[in-house]
Amino acid sequence: MKFITEHKNCWESGGLRWGVESICTVLTEHGVKIAPSTYYEHQDGRVSRRQGRNELLREQILRVHGENYAVYGARKVWLQLNREGIRVARCTVERLMKELGLSGAIRGKVKRTTRADPKAARPADLVQRRFAPMAPDVLWVADFTYVSTWSGWVYVAFVIDAYARRILGWSASTVMNTQMVLNALNQALFTRQRAGSDLTGLIHHHDAGAQYTAVAFTDRLAEAGIQPSIGSVGDSYDNALAETINGLYKTELIKPGKPWRNLEEIEIATAEWVDWYNHHRLYEHCGDIPPAELEAAYYAKTTAQQPVELTV
Repeated sequence: MKFITEHKNCWESGGLRWGVESICTVLTEHGVKIAPSTYYEHQDGRVSRRQGRNELLREQILRVHGENYAVYGARKVWLQLNREGIRVARCTVERLMKELGLSGAIRGKVKRTTRADPKAARPADLVQRRFAPMAPDVLWVADFTYVSTWSGWVYVAFVIDAYARRILGWSASTVMNTQMVLNALNQALFTRQRAGSDLTGLIHHHDAGAQYTAVAFTDRLAEAGIQPSIGSVGDSYDNALAETINGLYKTELIKPGKPWRNLEEIEIATAEWVDWYNHHRLYEHCGDIPPAELEAAYYAKTTAQQPVELTV
């Protein structure tokens, strides 16, 4: 802008006069793209229409990124903005996020936590790495992970429905024991029983950790009519879905939020994250909608397909 102002209306030998339009043309030809209208608007103290929209979009991008644990990359920010009715191109979001210095979370490696009990009875692997059931409450997967706090290690267990990857139950403890995984299972059972779900034929898949092969845990599965399933020892692929959720939890909540003080702080933060994950987080597996929304869509479709009984 300063360059144009300094050189406009200048005369050269031969009577040539440089104007704003001609200067903008030359600058554009040399890779500095600027329209005369942009210059005039700047000089008049007005913000161009594009500049104004970009400023509004920056505010919305910052909001969406911040509201979602600052883990969304350009693709999910773009999806969320359009879900809210803010029509914008993905390339625009990518450009503005780069200008703002925003990026999505990057997952790291997942460390194994559970240890097998060689003396415990082992159910068969009923899943065989098939983690895509056609309906909810066909397959649940479970695992737990660890969190370092100032007060010592905290362990967090999850139970996930494989259909929509919804977290049904979770539990945190300073002790890596059977009661912890039982608490997560009981919460999952309460979640489904409260909704009146039919758990007939449900499979609960987990690894060979001693917590999951303990008598108290297997008895609780039997009491609920749930079939246990265990993958091979030391093979993370046999419980890949549960470890994926562990990885998201560590990447999206635990690592950005550290240092953590104690168990109570982990419990509060985990409760908030699980609620966000289930009801707000855009999940690519679910068609870029939250897990709870995909489940609701399934039940709505199933109800709509039910035959209508006519009474005489």
